Amino acid sequence: MTVDVGQKAPDFTMPTNGGGNVSLAGLKGKKVVLFFYPKDDTPGCTKEACSFRDSLPDFTGVDAVVIGVSKDSAASHDKFARKYELNFTLASDEKTDVAERYGMWVEKSMYGKKYMGMERSSVLIDGEGVIRAVWRKVKPETHAAEVLAAVKAL
Repeated sequence: MTVDVGQKAPDFTMPTNGGGNVSLAGLKGKKVVLFFYPKDDTPGCTKEACSFRDSLPDFTGVDAVVIGVSKDSAASHDKFARKYELNFTLASDEKTDVAERYGMWVEKSMYGKKYMGMERSSVLIDGEGVIRAVWRKVKPETHAAEVLAAVKAL
């Protein structure tokens, strides 16, 4: 399954760093950025997360919520957030239910081996729960700026 611009975003509830939970229904009325990433504390994922961290005041200034999503546990997210002073929610999708519903759990290939993994990608959801943008195979260093521009344009 994949998601497309203009369709209703699949609902979700996931555990988060800090011992909480986050749900799309609980964020109604806010713009939501879900950025899917492969693994906590790896080079590309750290660059991307730190880029969102540094841009967060600009996102909150336009009433947008940023949520990082990976297969890592909430405990792993706690360590990752502490280590890099991440100031946004990290959601744990350990069973990949949410990633599958959004089409971000994909077949990958490395050194000739195929395996399933999280695609580095993002989805922008408006306050009514409608998908307004989808980015796939993003560049970790510049992606937060691309997403911010789209959020400001909503």
